[in-house]
Amino acid sequence: MVKLYDSGVYLLDGKKILTENEAASELAAKKITREQARQGTITWKILKNHNHSDNMKNLRLKFDAMASHDITFVGIIQTAMASGMKEFPLPYVLTNCHNSLCAVGGTINEDDHVFGLSACKKFGGIFVPPHIAVIHQYMREMAAGCGKMILASDSHTRYGALGTIAVGEGGGELVKQLLKDTYDIAYPEVVGVYLDGKPNPGVGPQDIALAIIGAVFKNGYVKNKVMEFTGPGIASMSTDFRNGIDVMTTETTCWSSIWKTDEDTRSFLAQHGRENEYRELNPESIAYYDGMIYVDLSTVKPMIALPFHPSNTYEIKDFIANAGDILRTIEVEAQEKFGSKVQLNLTDKLRDGKFFVEQGIIAGCAGGNYTNVMEAARILKSKNCGNGYFSLAVYPSSQPVFLELVKNGAIADLMQAGAAVKTAYCGPCFGAGDTPSNQAFSIRHTTRNFPNREGSKPGNGQISTVALMDARSIAATAANGGILTSAEDLALDEWKVPEYHFNQQVYQNRIFQGFGKADKDAQLIFGPNIKPWPEQKPLSQNILLKICSKIMDPVTTTDELIPSGETSSYRSNPIGLAEFTLSRRDPQYVARAKEVFEQEKQRTQEGESFASSAEAQQLLSQINSISGCEKLNFGDIEIGSAIYAVKPGDGSAREQAASCQRVLGGLANIAKEYATKRYRSNVINWGMIPFLLDNEPEFDNGTYIFVPNILNIIESEKMDKIPAYILGKEIRQIDLHIAPLTPVEKETVKAGCLINFNKNKAK
Repeated sequence: MVKLYDSGVYLLDGKKILTENEAASELAAKKITREQARQGTITWKILKNHNHSDNMKNLRLKFDAMASHDITFVGIIQTAMASGMKEFPLPYVLTNCHNSLCAVGGTINEDDHVFGLSACKKFGGIFVPPHIAVIHQYMREMAAGCGKMILASDSHTRYGALGTIAVGEGGGELVKQLLKDTYDIAYPEVVGVYLDGKPNPGVGPQDIALAIIGAVFKNGYVKNKVMEFTGPGIASMSTDFRNGIDVMTTETTCWSSIWKTDEDTRSFLAQHGRENEYRELNPESIAYYDGMIYVDLSTVKPMIALPFHPSNTYEIKDFIANAGDILRTIEVEAQEKFGSKVQLNLTDKLRDGKFFVEQGIIAGCAGGNYTNVMEAARILKSKNCGNGYFSLAVYPSSQPVFLELVKNGAIADLMQAGAAVKTAYCGPCFGAGDTPSNQAFSIRHTTRNFPNREGSKPGNGQISTVALMDARSIAATAANGGILTSAEDLALDEWKVPEYHFNQQVYQNRIFQGFGKADKDAQLIFGPNIKPWPEQKPLSQNILLKICSKIMDPVTTTDELIPSGETSSYRSNPIGLAEFTLSRRDPQYVARAKEVFEQEKQRTQEGESFASSAEAQQLLSQINSISGCEKLNFGDIEIGSAIYAVKPGDGSAREQAASCQRVLGGLANIAKEYATKRYRSNVINWGMIPFLLDNEPEFDNGTYIFVPNILNIIESEKMDKIPAYILGKEIRQIDLHIAPLTPVEKETVKAGCLINFNKNKAK
């Protein structure tokens, strides 16, 4: 059972949940106000200790450590260098777990790794080579600790089960920390997650996570908030198990997470040689939460999240019982999303009441943990995955985890059952490895199952789909030859996972530890595909936007804005990567945006140009008919492209989802709402305006929208009603607005991007 409280609550002594009315007498007796009780959360204490502003309403945070992987760190370091960085001022870990294969584009990916190592030598960083560990497992093992804060350029940055408030953000926010600036945010609301009871055998962390995600994603219950885990149920799970729940909180769209800590937390840190990082973290005797999620762990059943989102959740037994009807709705959704390009066939996998799948994967920061792989090996011991179309791949999350699994025989059990065991790698999570065949259905203990994230290309006539499940039920399915099976059906006994022994020598022998040892004379090594960011211009007073993509889907993911997978070779080449913008969702976008970009280039040139064309003269005539704009010419009006999407930015933290729009001449996004803070931050840090439009869009692709006096509006506090004008056969006014911007965000947008802002600040 997952229950959501419809208002704020008080937690007394960590055990008793009371509504406002129920707590009134208790508060009066102890003379405690709501605001005082709000300070009783674990979240408040950690944020207060990291806040560098003079109040707690508007936080200015500095983090204890940072991390990036090889899809993001090149751009971050180049941005920081262009902004004046000389040395990494805090521990900064560069992992190589996304472009690890060095297969897409030949040696181009390895060039990024070589650059990363040279940067760690020059600036004093920590370098984790390919296949050694996925980013979040390394940070759990070697960096997270009680009361700390960590920032990383990956959306699944969650170390709350280790007492760390960890935040996944776009590269611009990491650049600010490298420049010794702050991460600015209004104090977030805090939602309690009260765990009660104990998970049943066969139920794993992914099942519990999916049950919570299914209850809170669509209603936005925890959007941009902190999820604070408390309750007696925490003690029923090991810290390794808790990590598997915690990492999936990203899929609720919360800002971060934190858990109460206990002796098992201490044990985990001690295992990894860092017992000194332990602190007991608990809410105060009276703590106020802006909402509460109550979870009875004993009622959670093995779950499945069907395409195309982790919130599309069902109990496995319910799905199997109603598979025909449910699968037909997914087929219809695919038809609506992809049109006639492909025809998704899922119902043909139903035979005699059984649902057959072609692939199983247990991998990454969610699935590749020691406990999950041990449970899968237990189920598959002396079993057979079969020699048909079904295949199973297992990726332990780090080399130390892999080594322990080898020593205790789990790897032998998996391999003997027919599983392919591979090294630490995030590829299956974002489509750069194990892409299924056309029409195949994959069950995965990974983090996401967005459309095409597994690597298929509907635009080229291929489609495959992913469902999220726990490693235990994936192993049960594998043991059943690919027939979808709940681990609950195995009637598993209580079982204690063998104790884990961490071998730190694996890291000591391979990882470059350079923090505090920067060598300013070391040379950076650039491969031919590592390109600098193109220069960007400051924002003009008046802007003319041309809509180059209009997406009316309920949610647009970052994978749709800039696809993962085959684009990895271009992650360090901004112009090359931009060619893939919206390629899987709106393949004509790039051509449209380039046409507008060319108009802007011509606008600033003498001689024959867009400004002298008949189209431009017609637009200028309409602009001059607007009150207050009578004397404008194209010397006063910047031209740029814009995207409209209902709710863009769910998913990855990768800044390229915004920077690719910018390097193609993007000036703004228009949305009903932004799915995550991190995507909106990326838009701002790349100098684009995050417009909001409450009403339905009265424009289409190719429509011009004129926004006068935008610089004055951004400088003012009056951004709640911004007049904009749709140009065409007639002029129609619409009202845009912008959610509050911090002073730094305002200056960043006006400067044209974060690099320009930092250069201006240095003058």
